[in-house]
Amino acid sequence: MITTDKNQSASVIFILLGFSDYPDLQVPLFLLFLTIYMVTVVGNLGIIVIIRINPKLHTPMYFFLSHLSFVDFCYSTGVTPKLLENLVVEDRTISFEGCLTQLFFTANFLVTETFLLAVMAYDRFVAICKPLLYAVSMSQKLCTLLVAAAYSWGIISSFIFTSSLIVLSFCGTNLINNFLCEYTVILSASCSDKHFSEMMLFIFANFDALCTLLIILTSYICIFVTIMKMHSASGRHKAFSTCASHLTAVTIFYGTILFLYCIPSSKSSWLIVRVTSVFYTVVIPMLNPLIYSLRNKDVKETLKKVMDIKTFAH
Repeated sequence: MITTDKNQSASVIFILLGFSDYPDLQVPLFLLFLTIYMVTVVGNLGIIVIIRINPKLHTPMYFFLSHLSFVDFCYSTGVTPKLLENLVVEDRTISFEGCLTQLFFTANFLVTETFLLAVMAYDRFVAICKPLLYAVSMSQKLCTLLVAAAYSWGIISSFIFTSSLIVLSFCGTNLINNFLCEYTVILSASCSDKHFSEMMLFIFANFDALCTLLIILTSYICIFVTIMKMHSASGRHKAFSTCASHLTAVTIFYGTILFLYCIPSSKSSWLIVRVTSVFYTVVIPMLNPLIYSLRNKDVKETLKKVMDIKTFAH
């Protein structure tokens, strides 16, 4: 039975339709997404370099930010190159193995990002609600363990998602009315019983979302209560400013995903689904470094120094 499933899966082809129903927009969209990807790469790798070269930024908050930038870079790289390719070629097919590979890496980095955002919320909670214990509570060892746990759970979750699809049987050529391979799209192409796979998706996707949202919401409720108890207006402003960038990133990330899952499954909503998918897979990885750099004084100062050094060298 396993051999049969493998033989069936080997002949399965997916066609990523993407934005092929808008032929006049192929070139403009290619240039737009290429520009976004270049900004994403420069922005996220730039954040990592800036944090590494400035000893002042060697703190837990920036340690987590550097890993968030790395995950955003990897996440965008797992999606955008294939999107760009499909905008300039007529053959938009992708093999079953290629589809599963893309799913594995995108799911991995998506789950890792959600837990990194939760870890960063906890870091802000300790910094504002327990400032005297911050240095002890957020030790280098604990920070490393938290990041390692986020990466590990991302790998475990994506392995579970991918494995639950490999055991299914698939048939023929399947049209995907999107630009990337998503779990539900691959699942819908299966010719066998999908109950087990649907249960895996329901259990682990909801666990990941609810667990991280619970940590984030609890952390920010405690932060808000603590800030409201502060007597100094400047102290409240400083506390709010340290959370502003992260809170903005969290709101955009979860707001986009929740909006995507609220869209009804109908032909009229396909374009909205694709645009929303572009936003959370392509645009958000570009926005995160901009949000953190534009609202962060330390990062802006380091960037200015680097630019001044380059100007002086020339």
